[in-house]
Amino acid sequence: MKELLDFYLLAFTTLFSMVNPFSVMPVFVKFSDGLSKEQTKRLAKKGTLAAMIAMVFFALSGQMIFKFFSISLDSLRVVGGILFFINGFDMLQAKPVRTKDETDYEDDSQDASDMAVTPLGIPLLCGPGTITAVILMNQGATNLQSKGILYLAILSTSVIVLFMLLASKWIMEKLGEAGAKVLFRIMGLIVMVIAVEYFFTGLRNLLRIA
Repeated sequence: MKELLDFYLLAFTTLFSMVNPFSVMPVFVKFSDGLSKEQTKRLAKKGTLAAMIAMVFFALSGQMIFKFFSISLDSLRVVGGILFFINGFDMLQAKPVRTKDETDYEDDSQDASDMAVTPLGIPLLCGPGTITAVILMNQGATNLQSKGILYLAILSTSVIVLFMLLASKWIMEKLGEAGAKVLFRIMGLIVMVIAVEYFFTGLRNLLRIA
């Protein structure tokens, strides 16, 4: 029971840090500017659902991708560790989300639902770092119970992110720019710690095999 709880906490912390809703909230506020309350809710729900489906898809198909390309788990741990570290370092510097130029979304005639899947769901909420994390954790889940725990972590992360997006304007007002940057940096530090763990675990196992 303790092992499953530990795995859930690891999976949830990793996913929540990689999704990093604090970095997406300012972009969501920009996207939802001028939308009605119902349209804003629809945008948040569609975006979060798209991200959750993407995470589940890669969790389920990760093993097939491994076999098809003959990729070892430890190789992905090393590469994933490097990717996480870069993402975490960017977050530690409180750099803005890497996305399309805001002028791409200034056309009022564009349906908000067009932005729900891309870029909100993918790649803002579910980007390369999140996909890599999901695949790695799915490979580390050795039985049905731990796999179920992983999907529970995906679900709980998605639900929390949804509520945070819906309350993004209120949260941003309460936190202020300084508070948002502090949380942004804390999550970046967490991601970097996870990155180091993944990198050296994979490297140690690869050197042992060699």
